[in-house]
Amino acid sequence: MKKKFLVIVIIALLSYLIYWSFFDMGRLPKDRLISEVESPSGEYSIKVYISESSLSAPAVLGELNYKKIKKKPKNIYWDYKKETADIKWIDNVTVIINGHKLNILHDTYDWRNK
Repeated sequence: MKKKFLVIVIIALLSYLIYWSFFDMGRLPKDRLISEVESPSGEYSIKVYISESSLSAPAVLGELNYKKIKKKPKNIYWDYKKETADIKWIDNVTVIINGHKLNILHDTYDWRNK
């Protein structure tokens, strides 16, 4: 019984480490800031970075920043083989980035999880 439990714990830890190493959006590289666009109310902004160092082609990272409350920025957009980001705010919590509609409070886009 203890061996089964130990095997399950080891598998769970390895699975988490693989996820953390390769799929956690919080660990994505930010090489160069290319733009920042504020929400209509000024409560939020999205900073867009280009990442050229970790992949074979450029990628775009969109980071949500909280302007009026103290909260850690959150990566909400990651797209591969892109060098620009077309950002259009629909309302204070809905944005379209390169054709991907996101509710900034709940949604993320990660090209690896299409």
